Amino acid sequence: MSGNSDGPLDQKRYASSPCMAAEVGHYHPQAVSPQQTADVARWRKAERHRLRAERLALPVAARQSAGEALAGHLRELIRNRFSGASGRVISFYWPIKGEPDLRPLMAELHAEGAAIALPIVETKAAPLVFRLWTPETQLVRGDWNIPVPSSESPELIPGIILAPLVGWTSGGFRLGYGGGYFDRTLAAMSPRPYSIGIGLESAQLPTISPQPHDIPLDAVLTEAGERYAREGA
Repeated sequence: MSGNSDGPLDQKRYASSPCMAAEVGHYHPQAVSPQQTADVARWRKAERHRLRAERLALPVAARQSAGEALAGHLRELIRNRFSGASGRVISFYWPIKGEPDLRPLMAELHAEGAAIALPIVETKAAPLVFRLWTPETQLVRGDWNIPVPSSESPELIPGIILAPLVGWTSGGFRLGYGGGYFDRTLAAMSPRPYSIGIGLESAQLPTISPQPHDIPLDAVLTEAGERYAREGA
C-alpha cells in the first residue's frame, strides 16, 4: 500500500489545503484563497477530461479484465472485513463512461443475501438517496440518463458505499465528476458508511490538491488490489 502523499489528517479536518500547508502545520480552512480554489477547480476539470479520455480509449477487453479483477478484490475485502455480504446493505453504481462494470457482482451478492442499493440524485445539490436494486427491478432514467430504481423502490441506508473514481490518490482522496455528491452524502450520514473507491490503477494522481470539503475514502481498490485503507476505519 502506498503512503499518504496528501498529508496527515485529524478527526476534525477532512482535507489539506491546495498549497499543502497541512504538511507544515499551518493549515486553516479559511486560509484557502479564492484564487487557489479557482486554480484547483480548473486543474481538476482538465484532469477529469484527460483521465476519462484515457479510460474510454482502453480496449473493451482491457476494461472487462479490470472489472473482473476489481470484483475479485471487492469480494475478498467484503469477506475479510465484514465477514461476508449476507445481511449487509451495499450501495453499488451503474457503470457509465467506461467505469469498471461490477454488475455481475451485484447479482452475486444479492443472491448471497445482501441488500443492493443504487445511488440516485433526487434533489440537486443535496445528498444522494439510495434505493433497493434486485435483478428484477425495473429501472428508469435518472440524472445524466443513468439507469436507477424508481421512487417506488424502497429507500435504504447503506453500510458500505462504492464510489466510482475518475482519479485517486494514495491518501484516499477521490477525483469524481465534479458534482460533489459523494462528499456531500458522506458528510451528511451518521454513522458514516464504509466508503470504497473503485477505479483504475492508471488513474492514480500524486494529489488532487484537497479542499476543505473533500472527504477521504476508507479504502481504494483498483485492478491491482487494495491500494489504500484508512487507518482506524
